[in-house]
Amino acid sequence: MVRVVFLHPDLGIGGAERAVIDAALGLKSRNHTVHFVTAHHDPSHCFQETKDGTLHVTAVGDWLPRSILGKCYALCAYLRMVYAAIYLVFFSSLEYDIVFCDQISACIPVLKLSKARILFYCHFPDMLLTQRKSMLKKVYRAPIDWLEEKTTGMADCVLVNSKFTAGIFKDTFTSLVRITPEVLYPIPDFSALDKQALPPTSDLLPPNKPTIFLSINRYERKKNLSLAISALASLKNVDEKGLNGVHLVMAGGYDERVVENREYYNELKQLAEETGVSDHVSFICSFSDEQKRTLLRHSSCLLYTPDREHFGIVPIEAMYLECPVIAVKSGGPVETVRHETTGFLCEPCDTDFSAAMVKFIKNKDLGKKMGKAGRKRVVELFSFEAFTDQLHSVIQKLSDHGPRQTLTLSLIWTMAFVSVICLLLVYVLF
Repeated sequence: MVRVVFLHPDLGIGGAERAVIDAALGLKSRNHTVHFVTAHHDPSHCFQETKDGTLHVTAVGDWLPRSILGKCYALCAYLRMVYAAIYLVFFSSLEYDIVFCDQISACIPVLKLSKARILFYCHFPDMLLTQRKSMLKKVYRAPIDWLEEKTTGMADCVLVNSKFTAGIFKDTFTSLVRITPEVLYPIPDFSALDKQALPPTSDLLPPNKPTIFLSINRYERKKNLSLAISALASLKNVDEKGLNGVHLVMAGGYDERVVENREYYNELKQLAEETGVSDHVSFICSFSDEQKRTLLRHSSCLLYTPDREHFGIVPIEAMYLECPVIAVKSGGPVETVRHETTGFLCEPCDTDFSAAMVKFIKNKDLGKKMGKAGRKRVVELFSFEAFTDQLHSVIQKLSDHGPRQTLTLSLIWTMAFVSVICLLLVYVLF
C-alpha cells in the first residue's frame, strides 16, 4: 500500500479534473490510500466522487485571489497552488509517500522539501495555453514560463496524456532532453457509464427531433464551440431539407465565477441568433453524470470541436456509449477516433463538419453502425483496467526508491522561486 496525495488547482468539472479523479479511483482499487488537496472545491459544482465522500478532499487557500483586477490569472493560479503545497508539507497532518500533482509544476520545489516522491502529470504545457500579443504580456509571462520548464524538470516522474502531448512536451521544454515522459491515457472509470441512463426529458433533449447533435465541453473559447453552431448553420446550404428535424445541444461545464464562461456562453447564444439557428440550438450549463449518460445515449452524434486538443476524454465516453464522433483532425482525437469507422475526423471548418453531419441525417443506420464500432474500439484499446495497471506500476516503481532525502538544493530553488514570485507581484501591483 502506498499513500498518495493528489495536489490539484481547482476540483471543478472538466477533463483535467475527471482525469485525476479516475487516477485516484484506479489507485484506490489497488488498495492504495488517496487524498486530494486543492485550492478550490465547491460541492455544488464538482464530480460526484468528491461530493459523496468516495474521495476525501481538503481545500485550502481559496481566500487567495483568482486574478488581480481581472488580470494575472496564471500568477494567481501559481500562488494558490504553491500555498496548497506549503500547507501540505508544513501544516497538514496527512502522511504520504507520493504526491501526484498536475497542471501547475510551480509547487514542486516546495514539495521537494518533503521526503515524498513527486509525480507530475502534464496535460499540456501551460505556456502554450496563452497568447503574447503585447510586450507587457511577454515580459509578464517570461519568468512564469521559465519557472514552468525548470520546475517540471524537478519531478521524479513525468507522465503525459497522449502521444501528441509527448511530442509537444519535447518540442516545448527543450532543456529537458533527459526526460522522456511516459504516455498514460486518462481513461475514465466505465463503471459509472455502465449505469442505467434515465429517459430523456424535454429540458435535456427536445422531443420529436430525429437527428440530435451533441457538444460537450467547457464554455471556453479555446474549445472552439462556435464551430458546432457554424456547422449547424451550414447545413442549410448542404442538405436540401435544411434543418428539418435537426437539433444541436450545447452542454458545457459552466462556472459563474469564471468571467470567460459567462462571456462565451452569451457569445454563443448571440452567434446562434445571428446565423438564424437559435430555434435549433439549446444550451445546458453544467450537468450531472446521470444527465451526461442520457445525452450521450440518445444523441445521434457527438461534435468535438477543440483543435489540437491534448487528449479529449469526451470522445472516449461517447464511443463507449455507442455515440459516434465528429472531431477535429488533430491532437488526441487522432489517437482515439478511427476515421470513417467510429466517426469522422475533419478540418476545423464549418463546411467539413457539416458535410460529415449530413451523413448522419441521411443515413440513420450509420450512427448505429459507427456506435457499435466505437464501443468495440474503446473496450479493446482503452480499458480502465489497463490504465489502472499502468498507473499502479508507476506508483510502485516510485515507492520502491524509498523516501527521498530532503535536499538543500530544493530549499535554494524554493527561495529563488518565492523571490521571483514576489518580484512579479511588485511589478504587477506597482
